[in-house]
Amino acid sequence: MSLKIGHRFLRMSATSTKVLKCDSASINFDSASQEPTITSPDTLASLQIAARHLHDLQPVAFPTETVYGLGALALNPTAASRIFTMKGRPSDNPLIVHVSSLKMLRSIIPSNFILPATYQILMRRFWPGALTLLFPSDPNIVPSIITANHPTVAIRMPSHPVARALIAVADVPLAAPSANSSGKPSPTRSEHVLRDHDGRLGIILDGGPCEVGVESTVIDGLQPDGNIRVLRPGGVTVEDMSRVLQQELDGTECIPQVLVYRRDYADQELEQAPTTPGMKYRHYSPSVPVTLLFTHSPAPAGERSYTASEYLATLSPHSEPIKVGLLTPPDSVLGSFALPDGIEWRRFFLGPISSPAVTAQRLFDGLLTLEEEGVDLILIEEIEECKEGLAVMNRVRKAASEFKYLTV
Repeated sequence: MSLKIGHRFLRMSATSTKVLKCDSASINFDSASQEPTITSPDTLASLQIAARHLHDLQPVAFPTETVYGLGALALNPTAASRIFTMKGRPSDNPLIVHVSSLKMLRSIIPSNFILPATYQILMRRFWPGALTLLFPSDPNIVPSIITANHPTVAIRMPSHPVARALIAVADVPLAAPSANSSGKPSPTRSEHVLRDHDGRLGIILDGGPCEVGVESTVIDGLQPDGNIRVLRPGGVTVEDMSRVLQQELDGTECIPQVLVYRRDYADQELEQAPTTPGMKYRHYSPSVPVTLLFTHSPAPAGERSYTASEYLATLSPHSEPIKVGLLTPPDSVLGSFALPDGIEWRRFFLGPISSPAVTAQRLFDGLLTLEEEGVDLILIEEIEECKEGLAVMNRVRKAASEFKYLTV
């Protein structure tokens, strides 16, 4: 028998971090009402406990299809401030608001805002999912701590059943950046969150590993020219958005372009005061140095280019042995080279060269796994910046403290 959710919450007293299992398969959403039905009593109980924790103004970690998020009540400044404190997050770095239904979306944006045709198309095709859109913000509804005092607010509807059900059970929008200490790789498993926040966080909902593995794509479609500006590439690709807009607007006078920040356009004002997370500060870096190896891109003028053998030889220890982590595709060009002696190698395979989506899914897990294994250095091989590879390279460039160019 199905258990319909209500607004009754279970109280709890927590002195240490509790990891509560949730069965995603037991959660289903009605397409018309956008309300969930939860058939597992244990999952329902876990969601109710987490919802009560949120209403007590305490953050909760939960899975989304992208990465694990650290959620708090988006419309309560005190609750939202605790996200910044727990993560060590700069106050000028805005948060994304997560909703469970279109009704909830409409409750937090200005009543006179008319959705552009592009938004209607993209939301119909990619919501719920890994796409965040900028909307005009009503400061009487959305606190300035969420928007970093910008006139816009970033909003998405997650597709992970546990994330969306938690928002519905709590019956409030949730602000939810990634559930890692600020600047570190984003967690894609509950154990990543526990390792980072054990004893400091009351509740982690465990819904298994994240399917996408990198954060959502963030777009701004509010500019007068009608074009879509990708502020942060992520789980929804530029190619997919362009294809959908082309399909649905074919035959109209103007089909908007999908422009990627820093690739297709620049904005100095946006650089100084970002409207969305992931644009200004160094991100995604483990506690050990990361070197990005360019094996396809040519070296810029004045930059040395090594052969693979030459560069790998520079890593040979002169005194103490070192442990080096290698993040590469299984069909990597580096795979045919003999690794020099004297180094303890730890290899973590990303996706095949032809599968950037698999690489996106494994990237943060690889960084965190190699860090946990105690490596002294992590090497990441570049992948082509198309489809999900654009999001992967966006993260890797921010994570790396050094770039090296190889001729292979």
